[in-house]
Amino acid sequence: METVRVGIIGLGNMGRQHAEYLGMGEIRGARLTSVCDVVPSGLRWATERFGDRVETFDSPEAFFGSGLIDAVLIATPHFDHPKLAIEAFRHGLHVLLEKPAGVDARSVRRMNEAAASSGRVFAMMYHMRLNPLFRKLRDLIRTGELGDIRRMNWIATDMYRTQNYYDTGAWRATWGGEGGGVLLNQCAHNIDLWQWTTGLLPKRVRAFCSFGKRRDIEAEDEATVYAEYENGATAVFVACSTEAPGTNRFEVVGDRGKIVIEDGRLTFWRLRMPESKFNRTFKGAFGRPECWLCDVPLPPENAHYRNVTQNWIDAILRGTPLVAPGEEGLRSVEMINAMYLSAWTDEWVELPVDEDRFLSELEKRIATSRFRRGDSVGRDLAHLPAEE
Repeated sequence: METVRVGIIGLGNMGRQHAEYLGMGEIRGARLTSVCDVVPSGLRWATERFGDRVETFDSPEAFFGSGLIDAVLIATPHFDHPKLAIEAFRHGLHVLLEKPAGVDARSVRRMNEAAASSGRVFAMMYHMRLNPLFRKLRDLIRTGELGDIRRMNWIATDMYRTQNYYDTGAWRATWGGEGGGVLLNQCAHNIDLWQWTTGLLPKRVRAFCSFGKRRDIEAEDEATVYAEYENGATAVFVACSTEAPGTNRFEVVGDRGKIVIEDGRLTFWRLRMPESKFNRTFKGAFGRPECWLCDVPLPPENAHYRNVTQNWIDAILRGTPLVAPGEEGLRSVEMINAMYLSAWTDEWVELPVDEDRFLSELEKRIATSRFRRGDSVGRDLAHLPAEE
């Protein structure tokens, strides 16, 4: 194969963004051949934009069985991600999946099993893994520069959304349509980066969520999470979609210093001597380890959707290692499921999460949701900003 024929299913904001760069030939070795959407306005947009160069389908069955695609980029609402990916694998297609991997860990786990048995290339659209700040943080942790991790704090309150944002998509922030709020949607990248950069998954979490506190929504618009780890480390994660001005600050403290990512900068306060050694050897009454403020060189910026797509195509054609293997999407979904279950039950929740209990609690909320599965999800208006 010299060229991968790519199809896109789901033409909301993100689907259209992916269609633009694929349709313009900006991905080497790939060609956009078809799109699929159950909403007519999405297909009209594709016809107006690409003409007869791209085939349009209004049903996934016809799309997957068309014989026009080798690979599919899935950009539909979250509940549909696992079942559409499984269907794509059944048709022998490679898959690139928008975040999050799904709503519940069980369906995501089944999707991963289907991917493994298919032999196809499966990737997640975690483009923030290409952000030089987080790539460098991961490198400094993995190479031992920060020492053993002791504490993590992430304030992620710059996810501002107005009531109009929710009103223009009836499925948004409903249990029946989206399956969650700020944690599952706006903070999916943050939670992936939290575990990816540190290489750690919590052993248990305690979460406190406010559901529809400042917006007329069903799901959470504020959350505070406390996490504990096997190595004794702790973490606090704060998320909010109604705060202005918001904050985006990730602080990681280790035995050898502290790293802070904020305002597009990485700051590394490095201890000349590990704190644990200083504590063992210092004999004075008051003292603290000598600390250096380090200027850390960063790799080039390339954290764009198209770069993850290019990586996926390169993996299909040449076996290039994936930036974000699709199977890794399970990790953040498990963490988010544990957070919701903790908030709903007012209890500590251990990981891996009890999938049966989580699904039971989720179904209770879906049963009373204002959005019913099978309703038209609508589509985000073209002028609205892309989802993050």
